[in-house]
Amino acid sequence: MSLARTAAGDVATDVVLETFRLNGLLVAAGNRLAAAEGLTAALWQVLGPVAQAGRPLTVPQIARRMGLTRQAVQASVNRLRSDGLVETRENLDHRRSPLIRLTPLGRQSYEALNRRQIRWINELSAGLKLADLAAAARLLRDLGDRLEMPAGTGPEGDENDAAT
Repeated sequence: MSLARTAAGDVATDVVLETFRLNGLLVAAGNRLAAAEGLTAALWQVLGPVAQAGRPLTVPQIARRMGLTRQAVQASVNRLRSDGLVETRENLDHRRSPLIRLTPLGRQSYEALNRRQIRWINELSAGLKLADLAAAARLLRDLGDRLEMPAGTGPEGDENDAAT
């Protein structure tokens, strides 16, 4: 039996391929924006959730929020800590998962990056329709939510297909 994508599957494949392309472009842009602070997009991606949460987070919490592996987040936290941008403190709820929080230098670096990002994103989005941006964000969030579903509960197909 030959498998064929549905019309929705074809368009969703286009969305995925464009998302891969966009991800590469966003990482490159993030690296350019973060370079002035001596950071990379990957480090900024870990610094951001801690800054935005308004409270210390654990490595697993950061990883979940950003769709990253714990190992990748831990490596970034180690680098950010060695650069004096974050510090760890004991987590009374889970001894093996310390809390990560910004240092004053980390807050200063994040705020400088945030100001740069605001100018950049305002220029990037100029002339785009607000409704289109909102629809794109909603679609990407919906796709992400589907991908986060536990195995066996989402639209992942027949396990027997994995052998073919």
